Amino acid sequence: MAKYRRSSSNGRKGPEDLVNEAIRFREVLVIGPDGEQLGTMTRREALDKAYDMNLDLLCVAPNAKVPVCKTLDYGKYHFEAQKKAREAKKNQHVTEVKALRVSPVIDQHDFDTKLERSRAWIEDGQKVRIDMKFRGRMITRQEVGREIMHKFMDGISDIANVEKAPSMEGNTMSVVFAPKKK
Repeated sequence: MAKYRRSSSNGRKGPEDLVNEAIRFREVLVIGPDGEQLGTMTRREALDKAYDMNLDLLCVAPNAKVPVCKTLDYGKYHFEAQKKAREAKKNQHVTEVKALRVSPVIDQHDFDTKLERSRAWIEDGQKVRIDMKFRGRMITRQEVGREIMHKFMDGISDIANVEKAPSMEGNTMSVVFAPKKK
């Protein structure tokens, strides 16, 4: 029989399910292990019925007018849920946003190097954010920065889409590129 634990001695949180003795509702609707309805019973009757079948009582719908509980093998149920969570985590793809910082007074060689670096990242399927920080009096010459950004956009437009157009946030202009769908 599964016991409900809030936390174990190793500090990790236990299951958050309402199982067996943790169920505190006066009356519950009980569903058997094969999916048939066994009817509405008191909490004690439902627990006794589950224990007689050598199973656990799990509350599957605690917010219903009459809470719904199911008799099942909680260890097997919990293992299957963990297995599904691991599968889902394995199949998800996390897109990382790589950041590059350029200056409004960037030299041509530095510009080409940053462009090649961002092209490589985009070809690997990652998003790229280009940040241009304006320091001191440079903030009055934002058109120079926009020219550099548009030059960057032209150099990368064959393999990437502009996800977020160049915009100012404080003293930083930024643009985000995402790989084109194939």
